[in-house]
Amino acid sequence: MIMDKGKQQIVVKDLGVIDYQAAWDYQEQLLKENVQLKSRSADQAPKPTTNYLLFCEHPPVYTIGKSGHMENLLISEQELQERGIGFVPTNRGGDITFHGPGQLVGYPIMDLENFFTDIGKYLRCLEEVIIRTLAEYGVTGDRSAGETGVWLDPHDKTKARKICAMGVRCSRWVTMHGFALNVNTLMDYFNNIIACGIADKKVASLDTEVGHTVNLDEVKAKLSRHFGEVFEAEMVS
Repeated sequence: MIMDKGKQQIVVKDLGVIDYQAAWDYQEQLLKENVQLKSRSADQAPKPTTNYLLFCEHPPVYTIGKSGHMENLLISEQELQERGIGFVPTNRGGDITFHGPGQLVGYPIMDLENFFTDIGKYLRCLEEVIIRTLAEYGVTGDRSAGETGVWLDPHDKTKARKICAMGVRCSRWVTMHGFALNVNTLMDYFNNIIACGIADKKVASLDTEVGHTVNLDEVKAKLSRHFGEVFEAEMVS
């Protein structure tokens, strides 16, 4: 899937439960460090960039992408405060989504010049990682034409539901933001938004699909392994 430029390393970091803004700030820091390395003048010796895959969970928060629509948030600011749910406008792509306990969030901070310079291909690779991970639980993930992310039964309008949302940003071919896979996610939170701005499709969580709570650390391990396979990289801690 990837052109052979020698095997890259991707550093895996588990941030645990972390505030959305704190995770965003950390991503920005890592991206800035990589961009600075890529911006060195011609008379400076080149230094390699570092690829990261950050795993985390967030306290309940709704986030909206730079092209998102506020009408897809269905509750008021007062209701958000009363329910203890955060709201953060972001600089990623995509519309509104939810992050919260039981959801595995992955933030790849990757220099795509180490792999390939194609954002569309990058998103398809992220989807492939999720699809392979879900398959280990007997769940068939799929793509929906024209809609980024991973879906279940996308070709059946009565059953189509999204299990993994994605939204990324790229600067000098260095990525940030990423994907949110519903593993043991409380679905009630999605009743307050039109998730990803798509009104006619539902949302899914892995635990509901398999009928039991799923070990989040196990999902992280499987996902990390498939990430290395798809990007033909060595995953290191």
